[in-house]
Amino acid sequence: WAADLPRLAANALGARRALLARTCPGADFLGWLDLPVAAEEWRGSLQDLAGELRGEVKHLVVCGIGGSTLGARALIEAFAEPGPTGGLLLRGPRGRALGPEIHFAGEQMGGQALAGLLRRLKRKPFAVNVISKSGTTLETALAFRLLRELLIEQHGAAADRYILATTDPAQGALRKLALARSWRSWPIPPDVGGRFSVLSPVGLLPLAVAGVDIKALLAGARRARARFLGGEIAAGDPGAVDILLDNPALHYAALRRHLHTGGKAIELLAVFEPALARVGDWWAQLFGESEGKGGKGLFPARASYSTDLHSLGQYVQEGPRHLVETFIALAEPPTGPGVPLLRAADSSTEDGDGLAEFAGRPLAAFNAAAELGTMIAHDAGGVPVLRIVLPRLDAESLGELVYFFEASCAVSALLLGVNPFDQPGVEAYKREMRALLAR
Repeated sequence: WAADLPRLAANALGARRALLARTCPGADFLGWLDLPVAAEEWRGSLQDLAGELRGEVKHLVVCGIGGSTLGARALIEAFAEPGPTGGLLLRGPRGRALGPEIHFAGEQMGGQALAGLLRRLKRKPFAVNVISKSGTTLETALAFRLLRELLIEQHGAAADRYILATTDPAQGALRKLALARSWRSWPIPPDVGGRFSVLSPVGLLPLAVAGVDIKALLAGARRARARFLGGEIAAGDPGAVDILLDNPALHYAALRRHLHTGGKAIELLAVFEPALARVGDWWAQLFGESEGKGGKGLFPARASYSTDLHSLGQYVQEGPRHLVETFIALAEPPTGPGVPLLRAADSSTEDGDGLAEFAGRPLAAFNAAAELGTMIAHDAGGVPVLRIVLPRLDAESLGELVYFFEASCAVSALLLGVNPFDQPGVEAYKREMRALLAR
């Protein structure tokens, strides 16, 4: 690593220069670079919408797939609890709901899940946020047609009021329909790809309606953006290494490139905080679609510990040495309840569960010990271990994490020599599916 650092630093800084100069492959899709600032254009109207919907509906169905929903779902699940109708519900400190219950649809074509959602929403006040740049994504279109039909059953001609469209600002089937029906709509910026769109109306609309603090989210993203853009020197300057090591996004990209070149094939993103588990789904799409081309790229896998230590732990500890493990940790994790003392009636019995000596300690202490112990054990077993530390579980920290991963992913893909912003392989299954349906 040390010997490779000067070359990696020069290449990573070169990749960043290409991004900022708009000279890299896929330069038509670099709008995400400025979203933490540009998104202020929409923030006020989205917060107004959130307040309006809170008074009208008890449920919002977010209808989309892939980059249209993964980011918003990950961030909502970081703060939500299960709702009474099977969705996600954010509550304030006193238990008051911060927004409607959030449901997701259009992510697959299995009939049971959607049928169950339609059944639960029958005679319930709900709205739909349909998200698709084209309006022809099959999974989303199927779910939206069924959800729209339920709205029409409930409201008749007034159903259009409960449909919110997030789509291309000028063209496509969904834009055409939104104009014809006078639906309220927000743009998917043409220069932002789906997996990089969390900080656009694609993610911000459902986040705001759910009750997530999108002002703080964008503030965190701006902090990560400033860090990513900071420090520039002439090509070949020996100070490039210092800039790399002080720039988290560049540092992470360089580490991934070094490990992949050294023979690693899989990156396992692991979390010990269950609230962050869904972040792995968004991260997997971000890196998988951006890097998996031309036989290149680390395969993005994810794990939620300590649960998955009882399934994947054996493989990670003693299986093939072809993976790297990246942990997302919290500097200030939620403490949780403490271990209770034994009741007086039980004091004469043996301490069978072995917890007496830990009485009073919060669950966070056990989780922290498991996290550190796992990293030590896996490192000793020959697995390179990386650690990304967030200050705390709040909107600002997660906004910072989103931009950090997006910037690092773009640089990492450029270091591989691939276009970070296309996904030609995704079309293969769609062609085969359409051919089968046409028979």
